[in-house]
Amino acid sequence: MTTAPQPDRAATEPGRSVPDLAIRTQSLVKVFRRQRAVDGIDLAVPRGSVFGFLGPNGSGKTTTIRMLLGLSAATSGTIEVLGRAVPGALQEVLPRVGALVEGPAAYPYLSGRANLQRFDAADPTSDPRTRHDRVAAALDRVGLGHAADKKAHAYSLGMKQRLGLAGALLAPRDLLVLDEPTNGLDPQGTREVRNLIRSLADDGTTVFVSSHLLAEIEQVCTHAAVMRSGRLVAQGSLDELRATGGRTLTVRTPDVGEASAVLVRMGLSPRRDTGADVLVADLPDDVLPETVTADLVRADVRVRGVAVGGGTLEDLFVALTGEGFDVAA
Repeated sequence: MTTAPQPDRAATEPGRSVPDLAIRTQSLVKVFRRQRAVDGIDLAVPRGSVFGFLGPNGSGKTTTIRMLLGLSAATSGTIEVLGRAVPGALQEVLPRVGALVEGPAAYPYLSGRANLQRFDAADPTSDPRTRHDRVAAALDRVGLGHAADKKAHAYSLGMKQRLGLAGALLAPRDLLVLDEPTNGLDPQGTREVRNLIRSLADDGTTVFVSSHLLAEIEQVCTHAAVMRSGRLVAQGSLDELRATGGRTLTVRTPDVGEASAVLVRMGLSPRRDTGADVLVADLPDDVLPETVTADLVRADVRVRGVAVGGGTLEDLFVALTGEGFDVAA
């Protein structure tokens, strides 16, 4: 199976601290009864990156996140967050980490503003003298300033998601961990969260995003990792992951059957794409696209277009996981 380049030796060598990693795990395992929900993963998240954590439902993403945040104990293996061992240094690490995991929770009969004020008051490191300004700034940053005094039970799902994000942004964070941050948001809200993530990264915050929306990952992330059945099957920069996917050939023709037969004779394995007149095939390095076009023309196939592209994240993830992913928000 093809996998993306793995972290260098410095990132995975036992006992060695790596200051340029915001998150580092070694041989991380979580067992529920006899099931290995997380099976020996070595995760390496560079500081300053926007890191997409991907995989089908049940692949171990949320279980991993819960261990990173000290919400669940690992069965074995080690975790470092911001250069400190977890769970041993949680009291030191957590004030520097903002998180939104498994959906936001709020007191339904308190306003959005009052919810954030209570949340902020629960933080022993927060300064009550600046609480009002911090809460107002967090609400404005996620687009809830106009609904600050509205009761949380009257919020839509998307508004509740924004409120959870605001809670994660009450204080400056070195690391932000987001589990499905665009869940329930309309397209405009999704764009706003995408822009927010970019602005946080520009300010130096490392953002760790668990998602199943490939379009979002491709637009906002610099690095990604793919989980399957509790195992880490690929990780690296997006460019590395795309390169791993190889080249793809796309042929648009009304003569799909004849074109497919030509491609099979050339040793390719064509497959129908979403369009009725589109064929897609992996293109080996020793097969030239102009040769394919010439063979199609010689076979009297009416060719409307031929395109060659790098491997897409969707193709790579399907190959690695055996499952499809949602590709649009």
